[in-house]
Amino acid sequence: MATLHQRRHYREAIMKSLYEAIEGNRLLGLTGAQLREDVAIPEEDLAAACTYLAAEGLIQVDWARGNTPSMVTLTHKGIQLMESEDKGQ
Repeated sequence: MATLHQRRHYREAIMKSLYEAIEGNRLLGLTGAQLREDVAIPEEDLAAACTYLAAEGLIQVDWARGNTPSMVTLTHKGIQLMESEDKGQ
């Protein structure tokens, strides 16, 4: 299982990867497999990070069997968060 630092890093990397992939279009998303490859994250940590981010209302997850994300998209709230962070840099 990932450390607290790793879990935070995974969540941030997932949000960044999704935001870059969708280019602000909320209708687009990434498959769980593509997201896992982009972020280089173990499968169980991807599921945990997606569960956390979904509970925060930042992403929407379509789950496959075995608690595996099949499709992940940013919510409106998630896009707003990423845009506000983008402005801050």
